[in-house]
Amino acid sequence: MKIASFNINGINARAEALKTWLTEAKPDVVCLQETKKVDADFPRAEFESLGYQVELHGMKAFNGVAILSRLPLEDVTRRLPGDDSDEQTRWIEATVMGKRPVRVCGLYLPNGNPAPGPKYDYKLAWMARMEARTRDLLALEEPLVLCGDYNIIPQAEDAANIKDWAEDALYLPASREAFRRILNLGLTDAIRAKHPGPGVYSYWDFQRGAWERNNGIRIDHLLLSPQAADLLQDAGIDKDVRGRDKPSDHVPVWIELDA
Repeated sequence: MKIASFNINGINARAEALKTWLTEAKPDVVCLQETKKVDADFPRAEFESLGYQVELHGMKAFNGVAILSRLPLEDVTRRLPGDDSDEQTRWIEATVMGKRPVRVCGLYLPNGNPAPGPKYDYKLAWMARMEARTRDLLALEEPLVLCGDYNIIPQAEDAANIKDWAEDALYLPASREAFRRILNLGLTDAIRAKHPGPGVYSYWDFQRGAWERNNGIRIDHLLLSPQAADLLQDAGIDKDVRGRDKPSDHVPVWIELDA
């Protein structure tokens, strides 16, 4: 089972690029972030024609997450528990019925800038809710994949020039501490498990020639429960997608499970 995460930064601008990548990479499951579309306006039929079931949780112009799957999906749920007043569309989860069932959660974690401030407070509160939800899912002792744009740079080696991010919400100590609390529940960072060391990035800013200078950061993560980690066969980042026509500032990250 090949599971991928891809922040497409707007389905209107990236639909053709996304379809090209899907045809080439052939993932079984893709969690999308920043679709920036209400569900009724998402070009569902274009992806159904490629054999994907489409599950959406979108909003106009901002945020928006989705799961595309060539395998049956069951128990699809939307919204991160813990705050009924939160209307931002940042969380979707479903059980993928492959050789083994795998619970997949697609997430778009808040950016948090400017920090300090209300947006940063929301980021940390959201991460606390995610930690609570992760505890509940881990208690089921089933294969679980938490994948998406985390807007977290976990370590200095996850940035080409970490000094540029020292005061950014993506790298502030409280952000990294919240990420570690989730990771330390017993999860495995799949990309790091297969690609230790520096120089592994998933995002390059559109500004200041970041792509041309490989001034990237790693903020798109796939975290695995122990049961999923036992099934891990491979993991990777499709870096070349960033150099194509009309790219997102993110690229797909993916894993392959024996499931």
